[in-house]
Amino acid sequence: MGLARIVFLKKKLEKKYGIIGKVAGRYIEAGYTVNIGFQTAKGDIDVVAKKENRILAIDVISESVKVDVNVIEKLKEKAASINAKPILVLYGAGPQLQKEALKRAEELGVEIKRVRD
Repeated sequence: MGLARIVFLKKKLEKKYGIIGKVAGRYIEAGYTVNIGFQTAKGDIDVVAKKENRILAIDVISESVKVDVNVIEKLKEKAASINAKPILVLYGAGPQLQKEALKRAEELGVEIKRVRD
């Protein structure tokens, strides 16, 4: 995919989906194919990114909340239902990750990413 097409898709996703679209645009830029608002038997996943044989289940939190263990465990369940690697994106300065949640994420193999734009 050409650079102009990637930039066009990033802007289009950001305009249509807001913060979730902005995060999805970063994965498009990295060469992934993305689906936004993916339905699973365990619940909705904000972004599912696919590249070759890798599947990523990405949930985005942008509200000013304290992220607890329940959020981590729920993401792991949703990702396991589609055989994907779970990634939790904390967008901006608002969401805060509790220490127990960080430990649980390491145990379950959930990757935590902080995005500040």
